[in-house]
Amino acid sequence: MNDDGQKTVVETADAVDGSWVYRQVPMSVRPYLKLARLDRPIGTWLLLWPCLWSMALSIAGYSLIELGLVALLFAIGALAMRGAGCTYNDIVDAGIDAQVDRTRSRPIPSGEVSKRQAWAFLVFQCLVGLVVLLQFNLFAIYLGLGSLLLVALYPFMKRWTGWPQAWLGLTFNWGALMGWAVLDGSLGWPAVTLYAGAVFWTLGYDTIYAHQDKEDDALIGIGSAALVLGDKTKPALWVFYGLFFIGLLTAGMLANLGLIFYVGIAFAGGQLATQIRAVDIDDPDKCLEVFRSNTDFGWTVLLSFLLGHYSVW
Repeated sequence: MNDDGQKTVVETADAVDGSWVYRQVPMSVRPYLKLARLDRPIGTWLLLWPCLWSMALSIAGYSLIELGLVALLFAIGALAMRGAGCTYNDIVDAGIDAQVDRTRSRPIPSGEVSKRQAWAFLVFQCLVGLVVLLQFNLFAIYLGLGSLLLVALYPFMKRWTGWPQAWLGLTFNWGALMGWAVLDGSLGWPAVTLYAGAVFWTLGYDTIYAHQDKEDDALIGIGSAALVLGDKTKPALWVFYGLFFIGLLTAGMLANLGLIFYVGIAFAGGQLATQIRAVDIDDPDKCLEVFRSNTDFGWTVLLSFLLGHYSVW
């Protein structure tokens, strides 16, 4: 409460500086946008990229208008379901978040919203996601519903295992299957290979992200790849990102993409190598900066896949 007895909204610790959520939105709405992580859009991009990459592998025969509409649906779905997943995670982890410096400013532990209000907001976001899902073919609908178990179990993985980042990889990259399924009505090996590789992408970037909380996680007693790997994180990142790069390369080969794809993917590989060289696992600000750089990386991969279809070589 402020001096006038009105509830104040605390800015989340790792929110984007100057986020529109804190400048242009009524105070009563801000806690819900924080629950949906709209002050931290990187997560929505990370959920959306595999969808768009998979679409880009299977665009033959579709007009730009058709592809644009599908991409828009994926964008809305990613926004809603990333928000729903984060809201659910915050409900389950409210007790843990209150003990961690970076997360105690989230809406539930800070007292901005109650768990009951958070549940209501979660239902609303899930309904938006369901409306989007129902616009797709029957195969894609069933495939999309298949991800719900992964989402439901994710918050508990840090309690059960030292590798919650691996489970997040399985969950967050489901769109690599969905993009192909929506356009093709089935699954193809390029999409399956992309999904398998992208799991290691998430394992890499979320391990970097987890190094921000490693001291608190150790004190609380929850699992994290950052704690398991410790000083061996950088060598492990070369393995994770290397496997991801192989997955990208193989997916493009299976989709019969042209020479321009290989040029673009080589540049993408350079971006991944730059992440590893730049990260300082003992500097939380640097970890966050490197983690956020995956937004730009996503554009490189998308353009590589798209232009690979139009290469004359």
